Amino acid sequence: MSMTDPLGDMLTRIRNAQRAKKRDVVSPHSRLRENVLEVLKKEGYIEGYEKQNVKPGIDELHIKLKYHEGASVITEIYRVSTPGRRVYSSVKDLPRVYNGLGISIISTPQGVMSDNEARKANVGGEILCQVF
Repeated sequence: MSMTDPLGDMLTRIRNAQRAKKRDVVSPHSRLRENVLEVLKKEGYIEGYEKQNVKPGIDELHIKLKYHEGASVITEIYRVSTPGRRVYSSVKDLPRVYNGLGISIISTPQGVMSDNEARKANVGGEILCQVF
């Protein structure tokens, strides 16, 4: 069975694991997923991730979730741009999540980055997801 939205699947796995108070979650590997996880790690929303080879040609991402005083650091994580509805934004129209307390993850011509990095680099792009 083919998956139509791999990034949405990973975000749902993270959301479900945090609701179940799991310490880590496993997701299939792709470069887009790894780039989004790198932004989440850099911004402090997850402890880290690790790429592991399961079989030749098949890799998995083992994601370590982050908790603070028993509560998950990520309270909301959702997909903005879907396969059926792509959402693009110029640099001056990038949305602020909860007045700057959260982040948007943007896919730009210079790579996947947070909305703050995109503003500094003066580039717009596709808004992949929002995290708070």
